[in-house]
Amino acid sequence: MGQRNAIRFDACGRRGFLRQAGVLAGGASLALAGWPIRAADPAAGGPVRIPRRKPRTANIGVFGVGHYTYWGQFPGLRDELLNKLNVFVKRVAGHEVKVTNFGLIDDARGATALLPKLKAAPLDLIFCDMLTYATSSTFGLLIRELQVPVVLVALQPQKALDYTKASTYKQLLNDDFCSVPEFTGVAIRMGKKPPPVILGTLHDDPQAEAAVAEWCNIAKVLHDLHGARIGHFGHVLEAMLDMHTDPTALTAAFGCHIVQTEADDVLRHFRKVGAADAAAKQKQILEMFDTPDPQSDPITRRLTAEDLDMAARTAVALDHFVAEKELDGLAYYYEGEPDSELRRVISSLIVGNSLLTAAGFPMCGESDLKTCLAMLIEDRLDIGGSFAEFHPIDFNEGFVLVGHDGPHHINIADGKPALRSLLKYHGKPGSGASVEFKIKEGPITMLSIGVTAQGKFKFVIAEGQSVRGPIPPTGNTNTRGFFKPDVRTFLQRWAAAGPVHHFALGVGRHAQTIKKIAEVLDLENTIIAEA
Repeated sequence: MGQRNAIRFDACGRRGFLRQAGVLAGGASLALAGWPIRAADPAAGGPVRIPRRKPRTANIGVFGVGHYTYWGQFPGLRDELLNKLNVFVKRVAGHEVKVTNFGLIDDARGATALLPKLKAAPLDLIFCDMLTYATSSTFGLLIRELQVPVVLVALQPQKALDYTKASTYKQLLNDDFCSVPEFTGVAIRMGKKPPPVILGTLHDDPQAEAAVAEWCNIAKVLHDLHGARIGHFGHVLEAMLDMHTDPTALTAAFGCHIVQTEADDVLRHFRKVGAADAAAKQKQILEMFDTPDPQSDPITRRLTAEDLDMAARTAVALDHFVAEKELDGLAYYYEGEPDSELRRVISSLIVGNSLLTAAGFPMCGESDLKTCLAMLIEDRLDIGGSFAEFHPIDFNEGFVLVGHDGPHHINIADGKPALRSLLKYHGKPGSGASVEFKIKEGPITMLSIGVTAQGKFKFVIAEGQSVRGPIPPTGNTNTRGFFKPDVRTFLQRWAAAGPVHHFALGVGRHAQTIKKIAEVLDLENTIIAEA
């Protein structure tokens, strides 16, 4: 390997070789491929946030139920119930989703008329608003026929009746839960799972509002899983048997489509990258990443101009490849001929991968399609979703290093991520720029998608804590993961659950939400630990 030129800084702290490449210090916009980089405080090494390539959204339908007999008995009740329905619809719309209000149905004929409307709408989730008591004839046909998840919402307007002034009218106005057991029981008789229930009050109820927000987030996950175009090229790294995946099985379980592409497609775009685009991408990268000196690892170097240029050019090529194929994610691994241009390109995708992953486009190395989908799920929950596995255990302090080489969700980094030049990628051919950072301190959630002996997918889920402390300066991500009841017991339980050795790593406590997603998808799931 020839001598590489490390990035040089002039007296003003600017990178000298960028001027040679024609990039002006205050020049072109950082926007490239439609998404700029935003740094909280780049000079101070603050966190950097890459905006999404496309916003999170979902299509949600809402209908209310009641009992037609009441309308003649209690004038004004129906209008008050419709007002309740409108309040809830506005509440849902506040979660950045598209909402269709299908109105109120009050008998079996209403359910029959509503069914084709619900089926015709491209819905990801349906809220059934239990406005007052309703007979299950308003629900039985719907739950039997609908394939879209349905959530029952029982949010009464008052926290409690004023018993000194109580009336049948007031009771009916707050009878949201009354027919919930009837509805869930009928769902079971129809051979369906009992629908989940949001229970509480319509106003000033943080717990109920959090449940509504959670289901809106789940709808956003389902929205992007169904019809997602996940690109794939190459093969699983050296026959990792846990990662082999049948694309048809992925379509059956998640509703996505696996787009088979070629490594040469990226190479074709690489050859078209011009100097201006490459320079703009270099500027974008250096705005986002630190470039520290090497420390203890002899295979690391300060980021070189050569490696930065290659990373920038392949990142531009990757952007164009993704646009051409209209992809929503990519899993890949390809070695290519030794010393070939193709090998240089494919082994230099790490930086571009990480930029895309942070922008909501999961990139998964080692051709791990299942983990690519796990990353997509966590990203659409807006919790990150970085490519990860377990590294060495610290038995002195009781944690395990959690991380990986390759693509990472840099929006969940603790401060600015770093770029290092590596003389070799361990276990893989090639060398070049690599991404290093720690995950934000606090709760973390992991999702691995394994496969059972029956060929069915299984969610293996866990929560833990990311705790601040030193990590190996190896050009890879790592975070100090603490898990209950202790690291030894946790890892034994995790391994026994049958995960893929990779997983998506996100921030926050979201095990129960991911469990709900698995249940909506009718997939086996297990939670190993909760924070």
